Amino acid sequence: MHKGRKAVGTRGQITISRRTVLAALAASVPLMSASATRAQSDLATPVLPGSPDARPVTVTVAGRGIRVDGQPFAVRGVAGDGPLALLPGLGATTVRSYGEDPGPLLDEAGLLGLKVIAGLWVGQPRQGADYADAAFRARQLAELEAVVTRYREHPALLMWGIGNEVEVELADDTPVWPVIEEVAAMVARVDPAHPSLAVLAETGTDKVEKLRRAAPSVTVLGLNSYGDALYTVAERSRKQGWDGPIIVTELGALGQWQAARTPWGAPFEPSSSQKAIQLRRYLTALEEAQVGAILFLWGQKQEVTPTWHSLLLPDGAWLEAAEAMAEAWGGQAPGGNQAPRIDTLRVATDPSAPYASWAAEQEGSFTLDAVEPGSDLMEVRWLVMAESTGRGVGGDPEAVPELYPDAVRQSGPTGARVSGLAPGHYRLFVEVRDGQGAAATANMPFEVR
Repeated sequence: MHKGRKAVGTRGQITISRRTVLAALAASVPLMSASATRAQSDLATPVLPGSPDARPVTVTVAGRGIRVDGQPFAVRGVAGDGPLALLPGLGATTVRSYGEDPGPLLDEAGLLGLKVIAGLWVGQPRQGADYADAAFRARQLAELEAVVTRYREHPALLMWGIGNEVEVELADDTPVWPVIEEVAAMVARVDPAHPSLAVLAETGTDKVEKLRRAAPSVTVLGLNSYGDALYTVAERSRKQGWDGPIIVTELGALGQWQAARTPWGAPFEPSSSQKAIQLRRYLTALEEAQVGAILFLWGQKQEVTPTWHSLLLPDGAWLEAAEAMAEAWGGQAPGGNQAPRIDTLRVATDPSAPYASWAAEQEGSFTLDAVEPGSDLMEVRWLVMAESTGRGVGGDPEAVPELYPDAVRQSGPTGARVSGLAPGHYRLFVEVRDGQGAAATANMPFEVR
């Protein structure tokens, strides 16, 4: 994602890709084929159904914790625009937005007993925001104040999320910290009942310290972090002097900037099962550190692939990540169901190969090893897509690569054959569904020479 970064993660403004991307998957032959939950910690707040007569709440910072009307509140939730109805059952308490009008989200979340970190979008200098322009700063601040004024008494409001990685890709990030303080001070003045949170792209070597010194009105630290960086994100923040609450405002199993790559630069994406294994570890670590956790992305988004950060398929089918969330937060997967598992997607002629390569006049052959824990009937679908070349920065919008629906010449529950492609770089995707609302995904990059 960001060149020069090591073991850190970032996202940018959210633009959800078109929902029909994976609908083009070619269906194959069907294949026949309970997780224990942990008790919620003392920080948990019960998720109760909303009510029309709900009243605004007062949210306070108490040391390293957050309290809602005086009671401890654990931030456990998601960022994105997927359907919210599944979240309370998973044990989630919170939804994060980025900067769109928060009204509809606040209303929907409130009816489900969820709280909202309402995003206040702060322009990013790398996208043209000029903080040397006093008129621009004044106009932006006035627009954000109007949002805070309008929604400050909404019962579902938890806090205000200021910006998202405003400091990213800057040789000199000095101009952004006073702007964050301006917004945070405005929030403290206009809505003292809800704290402000500033969202950074990881800790850097001194970014948390810069925020702490230049923006004292910010009372909650938000960090976007991915992969094994999550194990130390709280410790690294504390070493820079942050002693208040910390929320990981985006987390995922692996950022594409952290992944190993093919010789042509295509990052290797873990399967949905591999991601779930890692998420279980990360969520456990964050719970033990009493750090809030917001997973990215509750919905579906093209970023390198349509599945890399997506926790749902375009039609709302959920992946094993939902089980990891439920296990960490004392909830239950929808209907007590378990998602299909993908053990391996391999090159048939060389099972240890991390990618496939063949000449244009030849074909590629792949094998799949998948299982459905509940013994439901599984449907296996295959798709070939061009390798993404228009990579965004910080989560900026990316075009969906071209699909090649005729390239999968033979397919079934245990494998597929691919041919008829011009020389180039591609990915083979497989999607496994159980017919009960759950799915699993995997893909493998390949080249045609």
